[in-house]
Amino acid sequence: MSFEVTGKLLAKYDTQTVSDRFKKREFVLELTEDINGNTYTNYAKMQLVQNKCELLDRYKEGDMVKVNFNIKGNRWERDGKVNYITNLDAWRIEPGTAGSQGHSMAAAQAMPAYNDNNSPTAFYNPSPESSDDLPF
Repeated sequence: MSFEVTGKLLAKYDTQTVSDRFKKREFVLELTEDINGNTYTNYAKMQLVQNKCELLDRYKEGDMVKVNFNIKGNRWERDGKVNYITNLDAWRIEPGTAGSQGHSMAAAQAMPAYNDNNSPTAFYNPSPESSDDLPF
């Protein structure tokens, strides 16, 4: 499944050669979202891999960008302990606009609105002003 997000390019790092067959380049997006009049800021560290590492070259820190990405996860066991890692693998970067800042899923219709009491899967509102919005 593919996702899309638009945010401010906060940091970009040099390409790292992990092995003779794998390289990656990490970057950070600042994402802001308005929920019920409150602004929430999140920071997403993403990565480009292999021949996609150069996609970031045409952008500078502070630029608004739209990023298409996939969620990748791995599981491994070491010394009897199971570990998991999740990566946000970017595969397209385009110029973004401040008006489209925030996040959206490619299948946005599957995500109900916050506090939509008509929805059978209404979300809890994390804002401090809503003391009676318990999800049960």
